[in-house]
Amino acid sequence: MLKDYTIENLLDLKETIADALFQGKIYPWEVLPEIGDFIRKLGETLDPEEYERVGEDVWIARSATVAPTASITGPAIIGKNTEIRHCAFIRGKALIGEGCVVGNSTELKNVVLFNRVQVPHYNYVGDSVLGYRSHMGAGSICSNVKSDKKLVIVKDGEEKAETGLKKFGAMVGDFVEVGCGSVLNPGTVVGRNTNIYPLSPVRGCVPANCIYKNREEIVRKNG
Repeated sequence: MLKDYTIENLLDLKETIADALFQGKIYPWEVLPEIGDFIRKLGETLDPEEYERVGEDVWIARSATVAPTASITGPAIIGKNTEIRHCAFIRGKALIGEGCVVGNSTELKNVVLFNRVQVPHYNYVGDSVLGYRSHMGAGSICSNVKSDKKLVIVKDGEEKAETGLKKFGAMVGDFVEVGCGSVLNPGTVVGRNTNIYPLSPVRGCVPANCIYKNREEIVRKNG
């Protein structure tokens, strides 16, 4: 079931220090309830010469750049050479990889950002996993609660997977580009190397190596 949207098919675990969090699981959303506890345990093992502990359960790489106006609540880990810009709002349970950009007025909560992820302008990313070198265009968001408040079900055509989760944003594979102003609705899963058109409302599973224009127009990339 949903074999194209497993951890193995979406994410390169070599590109995160959270690889152990994903071990023994099939789908990436299975990690969502465990992110906070995992960060606390991992933080205690980080090399103090490379990471500074700041406040309660917050570890920031010494090579990272953090704007003085940023708000960071633990548990959180901010990776090496990552940039946290003006007025970023990190609400907790956030594991941010190496070489990432968290931009102005971007809000993160209960997330894993793999290395080189960019969420640079006015993004909301909650209860989500963003794969290696994925990019959220300005104003794009991961909506994490259904309007009817029911548990999220991941759907791919006739196939369905019960998640048991009320809060579930998006699972975004490596090298995904999300266009400006797009909304990834609860339970969205986007395959590797796919581009989402700007201003797109996205729901369900989007295949790898595609250009998503709308639900009725998903075009395979050449090559």
